[in-house]
Amino acid sequence: MSEKEISLQFPFVRIVGQDEMKRALLLNIIDPGVGGVLLRGEKGTAKSTTVRSLAQILPKVQSIDGCQFHCDPVHPRYLCDDCKKKVAEGTFKTSPRSMQVVELPLNATEDRISGSLDIEHVLRTGERKYEGGVLAQANGNLLYVDEVNLLDDHIVDLLLDSAAMGRNFVEREGISFSHPARFVLIGSMNPEEGTLRPQLMDRFGMCVDIKSELDPDVRVEVIKRRLAFDADPEKFTEECQADTDALREKITTAKKLVGEVQITNKILQTIAMISIHYKMEGHRADLAMIRAAKANAALDGRTEITSKDISTTAPLILRHRMKAGPFEEAEFRQNELDSVIRGYLGS
Repeated sequence: MSEKEISLQFPFVRIVGQDEMKRALLLNIIDPGVGGVLLRGEKGTAKSTTVRSLAQILPKVQSIDGCQFHCDPVHPRYLCDDCKKKVAEGTFKTSPRSMQVVELPLNATEDRISGSLDIEHVLRTGERKYEGGVLAQANGNLLYVDEVNLLDDHIVDLLLDSAAMGRNFVEREGISFSHPARFVLIGSMNPEEGTLRPQLMDRFGMCVDIKSELDPDVRVEVIKRRLAFDADPEKFTEECQADTDALREKITTAKKLVGEVQITNKILQTIAMISIHYKMEGHRADLAMIRAAKANAALDGRTEITSKDISTTAPLILRHRMKAGPFEEAEFRQNELDSVIRGYLGS
């Protein structure tokens, strides 16, 4: 997305309501290890608008010059092979860049997503030549998949596997290649158009159910802001530039602070008991809860996790994983969660 395209997006800081969606997105920017976000909601609830507007507040990161995967030397474990050599030899230079929102093209093929190997070049020279795909572009960025429920299951599996492993593997004619693919996966969908398999739902760290605003005053404010933006996008964006810059700085600070947030045994015990209480399968929910609680504390400028951090973030991780009985829907109750938390952490 170019600078001009970013400037013409509706400002993130002027989106009315939808606080859960905005917080879930911010927490994943602060710590991509939370596992991504699935946004479920009816059409016209600002899902795509909100995700695309993230480009305005994404922090700057360092990347090694000339790398098609824009590797960050701060994370040596996740460098591509070429950058590992440059770092070992001390022959690399870095430049700051802004993180980006990369969108998966509609009807993208597996080759378009994973990239391709030039077999003819390999046979002729003996050297591997890789043409990067969407996953190469997404490394170190946010990958947005609109209408994720309409993708073929094997494409969704490919995206989720790469997001989980932080690496993309390509194999053609017995020749293999891999590169770092660490990104925040954001999917959106309208449940009326179909659902995702439970196994795929579980792979998203968070899920937000988005509904239309029912408060008439809020709906009026939404209309006013949209009309003002459409009338003069540049003026509207400029008027809230200070708020945008402040939020970007807050995110940058939180990304640095999140590693210093302390995790006590009491916090771990509480999260384990929450997972047991809600009959969570496996440990993805536990790990997502602790990472989300840390990111939430960092976003608020703290190095200590409180019960509020867990109470605020756990619903985003539990709701889509709860099991329902036959012919009934699983119902999440906030007061039930808060009661479990109080039992271990107090009020």
